[in-house]
Amino acid sequence: MATTSSSSGSPISIASSANNPLFKTRNLPSHYYSWTPKPFREPVSSIRTSIIQSMKQPSSSFPSPSPGAAAAAKQKGEEEYISVDAIQRFIQLNLGNWTGTFHQFDSKGNLMHKISTKLAAGSYGEDELMSLIQTLYIKQPPSTTSFSGVDDNEPEWSEYKIKETNMFTIDKYQQIGFFPKERAYALRYQTAGMLENVLRHGVLGEDDIGEESPKNLKLPSRRPSIVCENCLYSLKKDRRVRAFHVMDPKGILDMLFVFLEDRGSTAQSATIPPTFDDSKDDRDRIKPFLGTWKGHSVTKRSGVYGATLAQADTVAVLEINKDGQLIQDIASTLDGKDVTTNVHWTGTISKNLVTFDGGFQLTLLPGGIYMGCPCDVAKCVQESKSFHFEFCWLESPGKRQRLVRTYDVEGLAVSSTYFLETKV
Repeated sequence: MATTSSSSGSPISIASSANNPLFKTRNLPSHYYSWTPKPFREPVSSIRTSIIQSMKQPSSSFPSPSPGAAAAAKQKGEEEYISVDAIQRFIQLNLGNWTGTFHQFDSKGNLMHKISTKLAAGSYGEDELMSLIQTLYIKQPPSTTSFSGVDDNEPEWSEYKIKETNMFTIDKYQQIGFFPKERAYALRYQTAGMLENVLRHGVLGEDDIGEESPKNLKLPSRRPSIVCENCLYSLKKDRRVRAFHVMDPKGILDMLFVFLEDRGSTAQSATIPPTFDDSKDDRDRIKPFLGTWKGHSVTKRSGVYGATLAQADTVAVLEINKDGQLIQDIASTLDGKDVTTNVHWTGTISKNLVTFDGGFQLTLLPGGIYMGCPCDVAKCVQESKSFHFEFCWLESPGKRQRLVRTYDVEGLAVSSTYFLETKV
């Protein structure tokens, strides 16, 4: 299994510096609901220095622009502008107050936990020093301790800081695949960094005093091999779904996380649409995806430049044959070229899990969502094969969005593909 490790063999944590970006601060009562992102201090000089140095020394993980293109951009003074514009647009897409729910599923699509969340996202700095600051609020379980004069039914919200996002972190750690026009992005976190900083240390796991918050939440592996985040925004509302694949050290799917969030501080009860109801019959989860889907795809390389590699018209057909097998045929025709690529897959369905011949699986989730990944990432690496993760959101019966994140044999995210498809 190819994972990025330090010289000592332990996973690299992106928050190993003295300035811990995530810490528990205080509990918040229920009336602290209409919050606003707080103003943040200017970054310390060490942060400024690291960001500037990272811009002067591009990460070797990504292909550099061709010499001719780079020279032309430099002559026009646009090379820096392109990357700065990308981070500004990414931050703008995420800004605001997000109200929603966190859903944790096991690898077979069974709901394990559902927790109310709020997220405040603000920014500071300008140009290449612009950073996204996010604070996550998690609703705590009801207290079992009663005090005189205290309303025991009043919920508490715990506040946590999340690792800031800027030019340095996006390029070096997160390997972003960003689609500004389509309002979608994919992030890949190095080894255990994301879990250690966002999902474990007091946020959705054990806090600094050894207690679990919220209680009884099953933690992922201490050393996940890959954590991949895909985010799609609603075509109709100011809503988004952030979906996380979490692979264990052996390269097997450990669990799935889904954040369903609305931008704004009101109408909390309206956040969860009726389609995101896990009480429905599991056998119905595959039905909305059956049929013929036509659309268009855009593929971009990873990194803040996000150069478009290819665009194509696509046709995807998913059906169940008379033997109960799931058949998927995908045809992709590149723009401007009379070349069509066809892919044929045969799979089997077992409750919420679809397993295709060739070692790829889909986990069917409620709310018109499925998440796909290799059955065994380690096997792909051993056989020197690239692999991919997929996230599909069918927001309405006739239209869906998909994100496909492609990795090379070293486990580095090299490209992302966005699909917008309509059922015919």
